[in-house]
Amino acid sequence: MSVRVLPAVGDLESARALSTLLGQLPDADPALPVADTTTLLDTLARLAAESLDELPEVVLVHERIGPAPVPELIREIVQRFPSVGVLLISADTSTDVLTAAMDSGVRGIVGLPLGYEALAERVHAAATWATGMRRHLGSGGDTLTAAGPGGTLVTVTGAKGGVGTTLTAVQLALAARAGGRTVALVDLDLQSGDVASYLDVQFRRSIADLAAVGDINARVLQEAVFTHESGVGLLLAPAEGERGEEVTDRLARQVIGALRSRYEIVVVDCGTQMSAAGAAAVELSDHALLLVTPDVIAVRAAKRMVRLWDRLQIRKAEETVTVLNRHARGTEIQASLVERVTGTRVARTSVPAHFKELHAVVDAGRVQDLDHKSTVKQAIWALGAELGLVAAPTDPAARKRRTGDRGALALRRRGGDDRGAVTLEFAGMFPLLLAVVAVLWQCALYGYTFSLAGNAADEGARAATAAAAFGDGGGAACEAAARRHLPAAWDGAAVSCARDGLVWRASVSAEVPVFFPGVTTGWSVDASAGAAVEGDDGGAS
Repeated sequence: MSVRVLPAVGDLESARALSTLLGQLPDADPALPVADTTTLLDTLARLAAESLDELPEVVLVHERIGPAPVPELIREIVQRFPSVGVLLISADTSTDVLTAAMDSGVRGIVGLPLGYEALAERVHAAATWATGMRRHLGSGGDTLTAAGPGGTLVTVTGAKGGVGTTLTAVQLALAARAGGRTVALVDLDLQSGDVASYLDVQFRRSIADLAAVGDINARVLQEAVFTHESGVGLLLAPAEGERGEEVTDRLARQVIGALRSRYEIVVVDCGTQMSAAGAAAVELSDHALLLVTPDVIAVRAAKRMVRLWDRLQIRKAEETVTVLNRHARGTEIQASLVERVTGTRVARTSVPAHFKELHAVVDAGRVQDLDHKSTVKQAIWALGAELGLVAAPTDPAARKRRTGDRGALALRRRGGDDRGAVTLEFAGMFPLLLAVVAVLWQCALYGYTFSLAGNAADEGARAATAAAAFGDGGGAACEAAARRHLPAAWDGAAVSCARDGLVWRASVSAEVPVFFPGVTTGWSVDASAGAAVEGDDGGAS
């Protein structure tokens, strides 16, 4: 069986010498050397994400690799990847160095200058230990989760202040917990974190207290995490904002790694100000959410944040999910525009603008008591389902036990999208709309028919008087003129003309079409008009 070895050496000459010796070891399968601590951790995380079996059995760490201190690097490797045997390459092999290295978790020290026999012995011993550890972890049930990256990490960042970052993070954590998951909520808004205020929590421990701890083990983590009444584990921001400087990116990586090994879901509120710790969390996250409201200032801020992450190589735009908060159909800025401006993927679920639902619980500091009928809560929980934070129950009993309320279950079935409801509403209203349009169209036809009949009667009466003035009979001229001014669809109109003293009178009775000209049902309108006969003594025609 071959032994996979990953060397971590910053010096080019040392890397070549080490690779040459490793190539001579029997059954050794050396990988290409990595040049710094960040690349080493990223490589191990990537391999662990693919499969725990992809991790190398042995990691060789040179004493001069940087930028992170070697003892801290070894502790993090041992804590995050306990089935990997770590060897330290050092010129100083004194008892003090050996003791400090063992305290960090190394399996042995390889002295400089490098020798074949010593290197082969140490690599073989570390590989044997790693094989036994993996066999143990493979049958150890829950212990296996510590070997890989662990639970799902979700970061929530605001494009600017006041976009609802903390509320969203809290509700996502509550949704995942209601779905039966073990959940930790970390407040990395280090200067102005408000998770404690939103959940009515008073706890003296914070993430800053872990800065002085060299080895973040399960006992230390348990003392710093407060278990909320909802079952969510809370790691709060320091009450004194100036203590936020104690939380470095290295500490954030260690804390997040420890939490992911214990919880299925880890939600991190990164606030709106990008710190080193927040940047580390976003870089490690499985889902990086960027909250934005539908206004120009927030969208511009989101674009700046995405570009900042890209320049610092923290997160690519296409790997970021933008969530539209306080959204309404009538707003000019819609999801498609946000997606086009920021270059990110916009979540299918948007959060509606109904602050009145939140006012009471936010003021009381009891966001966990938000009514299940709240559209804001339903939307955020639907967002959790979209991200896969809410597990689908396998049977009705489990579904009821995990969700705790039928409203959340119906929301997950609906997926938080009200487009289906809008379609049903439109389908129900369509017959009524069609009836209203039909009535209005029929009224228009009635008015048009009345106008045609009145104009035809007027033209007929005037034609009759003109014919009478020249001595011709006015009746025939009257009827011909009246019919000439009626469209073909109204040819069936009845026209009558008669002289009444000094006035010729014309009457027109036209049938009103039903929806289309030419289609009639006997409903008619009557119109009449008269014109005085000029230069006549009143004789009848």
